[in-house]
Amino acid sequence: MDKGLHNNLKKKKGKLSLLLEVLLISMKLGLTSFGGPIAHLGYFREEYVNRRKWLDEKTYADLVALCQFLPGPASSQVGMGIGFIRAGFLGAISSWLGFTLPSVIALVLFAYFLKGTSLSETGWIHGLLVVAVAVVVQAVWGMAKNLASDRPRATIVIVAAILTLIIPSVFSQVGIIIVAGIIGCFLFRSTTDSNSVLIPISFNKKIASILLVLFFVLLGFLPLVRQFTHSNLIALFDGFYRSGALVFGGGHVVLPLLQAEVVPQGWLTADQFLAGYGAAQAVPGPLFTFASYLGMASFGWKGAIVATFAIFLPSFLLIIGALPFWNWLRHSPRFQAALHGINAAVVGILLAALYNPVWTKAIKSPFDFCLALAAFGLLTVWKCPPWIVVVFSAVTGALLSFIS
Repeated sequence: MDKGLHNNLKKKKGKLSLLLEVLLISMKLGLTSFGGPIAHLGYFREEYVNRRKWLDEKTYADLVALCQFLPGPASSQVGMGIGFIRAGFLGAISSWLGFTLPSVIALVLFAYFLKGTSLSETGWIHGLLVVAVAVVVQAVWGMAKNLASDRPRATIVIVAAILTLIIPSVFSQVGIIIVAGIIGCFLFRSTTDSNSVLIPISFNKKIASILLVLFFVLLGFLPLVRQFTHSNLIALFDGFYRSGALVFGGGHVVLPLLQAEVVPQGWLTADQFLAGYGAAQAVPGPLFTFASYLGMASFGWKGAIVATFAIFLPSFLLIIGALPFWNWLRHSPRFQAALHGINAAVVGILLAALYNPVWTKAIKSPFDFCLALAAFGLLTVWKCPPWIVVVFSAVTGALLSFIS
């Protein structure tokens, strides 16, 4: 055998072995990572930094900081970034597939078996609606403490919540986020982290720039395509891509954006939407796979594939496109200041979602309020894993339905 051909085959075999390793390890994390993005980051650190030594503590911390700065699901982006550092483009895709696929399959199956069920007559489903109240309250409370602890940012939260409720449109939410970012540039002058280091990435900045440009082109071009084609699947892709591109502050913030895309269109009822959101708390992996449930419940298997791909595509374009420019972003006072305003605005948007549709659709009686209060106590006081609280709420809802 030709020596050059032998070397090429050896390299390809090594590359495939590396990709398989990334896929299997990320899939293990996707099957076991309960508890939301903060818990996910802890699992990642243990697996990739402490156990595998794929990157050091400082590099991991800088990667996490970058993903916190970017819109999208932070834990999924960290996984993509680690996969990219380890095995390039295909490594990023393998990491995403492994971490995401288990919860995608679980939520698609949930949507499939839920189809045709009368939600108003199903006690355990109503329990899922109620637990969504506790989960969103916990998210709003925790985010407000971290992201709106002073008077200016608390004011942005309140104004954003009022405007979101008065002008219920996904486009108004986008406008609120943009305006809050502009206000943040002038109100908040963050101190830069002079101790940060450049993540060790050897990647062409021109290609990275193309990915970032593609991110913005799709964001602006897809709504036009949607208007001219009148295709439900293209409308689904546009709405979920935009939702994935504009979510700052954690997975829970995607709730109002997705609700504005699927419920007013008549693709799902508000009860179906919240039942899926409650179920999403019980599965491991990223909360963004809630999109898979919505796509399946709206348009079947094609909808599930389109929705899942669309909501994660912005994250992929941003993390791979931003990595070579991380050093500049990390030291940009304007960029960091804008994020203070944006993060406060998304707390306000989530606060509005807590009222409508979460509270108005779930809390119908004093028993519902008591169940929501109990679930909130289990989450915040007793620190129970979310999936346990979901099971508790579903069982309690079924029992209350049987008794009444």
